[in-house]
Amino acid sequence: MSVHKSEIRKVTTHQLQEMKNRKEKISMLTAYDYSMAKILDTAGVDVLLVGDSASNVIAGHETTLPITLDQMIYHASSVIRAVSRALVVVDLPFGSYQGNSSEALRSAIRIMKESGAHSVKIEGGIEIRESILRILSAGVPVMGHLGLTPQSIYKFGTYTVRAREEAEAKKLIEDARLLEDCGCFAIVLEKIPAELAKTVAEELTIPVIGIGAGPFVDGQVLVTHDMLGITKEFKPRFLRRYAELDNIITNAVEEYIKDVKSVDFPGQEEYY
Repeated sequence: MSVHKSEIRKVTTHQLQEMKNRKEKISMLTAYDYSMAKILDTAGVDVLLVGDSASNVIAGHETTLPITLDQMIYHASSVIRAVSRALVVVDLPFGSYQGNSSEALRSAIRIMKESGAHSVKIEGGIEIRESILRILSAGVPVMGHLGLTPQSIYKFGTYTVRAREEAEAKKLIEDARLLEDCGCFAIVLEKIPAELAKTVAEELTIPVIGIGAGPFVDGQVLVTHDMLGITKEFKPRFLRRYAELDNIITNAVEEYIKDVKSVDFPGQEEYY
């Protein structure tokens, strides 16, 4: 039976909190365009992240740093037009918030006004406290991001697991508490030890969503292109491929080329 669009219950930050309270896991995937976002939303994913990972999987850059605020707004606008249910979170890109809380506020407001997104995500802890507070003061929901923060890759120099050492683990816990105290509605923990992620998830009252952070958090997020096997080069331990679309698409294109060359396509039933 079809469901009228107005009857679909949209996911909100409040509902994510309710999900944590009743120990229901949160599903989150990335989306950058209308067509894929519509598929993911219809499938029932709870949160769609318009990630700065578009810099990698859409634009082909080595890091997330090159993508601009204008480009993030373009991707977010495309996703928003497809969504009926999921909560849409948009990454603030590198250079749009670090070191200047006024610039952070302007960037967040542009994303919300120009794309229609529901919230923003921002990387870092105490170093960006003022930016987070300024954004929140405007009524914009903020999701935090700790652990491996890809926008700081040249500072780290590696994509290895973060917070294995006691000092870094202690700081991560302190930063997570700070983000909650500031008013973030959720936090992403990327590529940290599972037991540390468990500690954070148990200490915080807000949802904690992991990527490479083990099973003890409140939800999981993956890059859709990685999870579906569209991208092949990226093979971290935490990635589970649920499909091999690279092979399926390649085979389909090869069949199309063969049919065009042999004049099998279009057939009589496929032209006017």
